[in-house]
Amino acid sequence: MKSTLMRKTVLSVAGVAFAGGLVAGPVTGAMAADTHSAKPAAAAVQTVSDDKPDAGKLSPHGTQGAQSRIDLSDEQKGNAKAIVAATKANGLDERAAVISIATALQESKLQNLGNLGDANDHDSLGLFQQRPTSGWGSPEQITNPQYATTAFQKALKDVPGWQDMPLTDAAQKVQVSAYPDAYAKWESQAADLTAQYWNS
Repeated sequence: MKSTLMRKTVLSVAGVAFAGGLVAGPVTGAMAADTHSAKPAAAAVQTVSDDKPDAGKLSPHGTQGAQSRIDLSDEQKGNAKAIVAATKANGLDERAAVISIATALQESKLQNLGNLGDANDHDSLGLFQQRPTSGWGSPEQITNPQYATTAFQKALKDVPGWQDMPLTDAAQKVQVSAYPDAYAKWESQAADLTAQYWNS
């Protein structure tokens, strides 16, 4: 997988309605590079070549390139479960859960980063490193896993053809990261977590 650093110039997020009010509105403006990259002090990332025949079975494209895995704490597992529960509550399928968990693995290592000093970039918070100043919601809202997942998935549903595109492309359409290829490496672990928690 190539890892390229690109300068972000425009962030455009589709309007996101939520029961309690507006989650995200149209946002356009000059942005600094690497708006979403979080570097939490989590377990070491292990990169493996994933050649299991069923790896990424929830993806129409299979896993993309070398896969990374981390050992998860009970808190991180709980956050993965919360993403799956929110996905089901939102009426979406397992594919949406896989994309969501892979995105959260990349953005926060499935840690609900709630303080501006938690290795966050700019004012990014929560599992998806969403920014209050970009219209995703208040700090209290974005650090609520159900709300954050719903906001992410509402924006995902506004991406034409998201169900059929490679995971990293679907995630990037929502996140507008300076590292657009980074999400792909988490697909296998995200698929495993989704399979583990979907029917539990």
